Amino acid sequence: MNGAQRLIRTLVDCEVKVCFSNPGTSEMHFVAALDEVPEMRAVLGLFEGVVTGAADGYGRMTGRPAATLLHLGPGLGNGIANLHNARRARTAVVNVVGDHATYHLENDPPLAADIESLARPVSGWYRSSASADALAADTVDAVAAACGPPGVVATLVVPADVSWSEAGGGAVAAPGRGSLRAVADEVVSGAAKALRSGEPAVVLLGGGATRRRGLMAASRVVNTTGAKLLCETFPARLERGAGLPGIERLGYLAEFTVAQLAGAKHLILVDAAAPVSFFAYPGIPGYLVPDGCEVHVLAEAGAGEDAAGALEALADLLGAPTDGARVQAAERPERPSGALTAASASAAIGALLPEGAIVSDEANTSSIFIPGATAGGPVHDWLCLTGGAIGQGMPVATGAAVACPERRVLSLEADGSAMYTLQSLWTQAREGLDVTTVIFNNGSYAILEMELSRVGAGAPGPLAHAMLDIGRPEIDFAALARGLGVPATRVATAEEFTVALEGALAADGPVLIDAVLARG
Repeated sequence: MNGAQRLIRTLVDCEVKVCFSNPGTSEMHFVAALDEVPEMRAVLGLFEGVVTGAADGYGRMTGRPAATLLHLGPGLGNGIANLHNARRARTAVVNVVGDHATYHLENDPPLAADIESLARPVSGWYRSSASADALAADTVDAVAAACGPPGVVATLVVPADVSWSEAGGGAVAAPGRGSLRAVADEVVSGAAKALRSGEPAVVLLGGGATRRRGLMAASRVVNTTGAKLLCETFPARLERGAGLPGIERLGYLAEFTVAQLAGAKHLILVDAAAPVSFFAYPGIPGYLVPDGCEVHVLAEAGAGEDAAGALEALADLLGAPTDGARVQAAERPERPSGALTAASASAAIGALLPEGAIVSDEANTSSIFIPGATAGGPVHDWLCLTGGAIGQGMPVATGAAVACPERRVLSLEADGSAMYTLQSLWTQAREGLDVTTVIFNNGSYAILEMELSRVGAGAPGPLAHAMLDIGRPEIDFAALARGLGVPATRVATAEEFTVALEGALAADGPVLIDAVLARG
């Protein structure tokens, strides 16, 4: 058994059974070994950003890592943006990066790069395997590190000669599953004291607190104390819908967050960081906690603490009734008619969202109305752009569909962001994934048009506006999708969009809708 075969066998023994791949020459022994270990499902992506984003989506939905297979430093570099998002989401990923043979590096071949310097900023664990004999143990360590908790990107570099050399030694025991740490009683008591003070308080959820168990407990807490309940702007995975507590997300714009937190004297953080603005703006604070507001950490963000358990303990200490959660009633918007706008498209999505849907949301400025339109829909999961690096939405949808083949994935995509990782559609077609992609086509980087005025850059002229205009030439997303093997249609009215969406959600396999929004 060579090193590559031992690597894949060890991954499978550690319950890592999907590998999103974009291999090159240094990884050919890994590719050949796939036939020797058929339990590993290899999913090909045509760009490394698709590979890394898909691993993120898979990990968010399963709680277990997928592997990636990337080619040398440049291949890793192409995937870094979505590894950044995965790191921010605290997703478990086992990143396998092939390298040149150890003895060849001294020749400084053209693709040689400082892989470690590229990997470290997005990795919670890093190692370059020194020999085929060590590779199994290195792989086990990588999986254990990735799983945490919290989940991290674990990057294992495998030189080509380590892959092709014979691997001695026997099998290595798979790592046990890590467990969340309980929050200390005195921490829970401190939060309870703040909430009993009678002063205005906000409970801010993130990370592991935005699933059913945490939401139900948090709702009990705020309904008993009168505190305000919020969650992160871009939660990694938020459970929503009828029968679950509704929750307001922090605003993307700093001014909105300032308004949401105005008057608060206590901020209870539950697996969330204190809010800061996404960027610096003239005359606007970067740290958004109000002056005079005391911050209390119930569960530290990304520390592997049991956030949901801490909320339950807090609710019990406060005497909150066990049935004291306030849940969202079932309700849907009417099917829309007339012009196709962000609002009417949102109404159609709310009217048709299927039970158990997984929504990958990178609609950006076009998504403003969607949370309200879907709040009372059937229970579903919402996956957000955690790290702000665009090009995440379609790969994350791809990985989520691999993870949950029994569920429909709805990918909501801004037109500018879609062009970063459009190759995702090819993988969806190849794998027969049930993904419905909606492109909100407004022909511009609309969010940057807004930011241009907010940063105080002065009155934009025609050259500045041209840098934000992606409508010249107009992008035909339906044609692009069909070229990648995905059935697609282009619509321009609310009625056309609703009919197309209904058909796409009922179809087997991927479908794309190019929704041309009314402009002007």
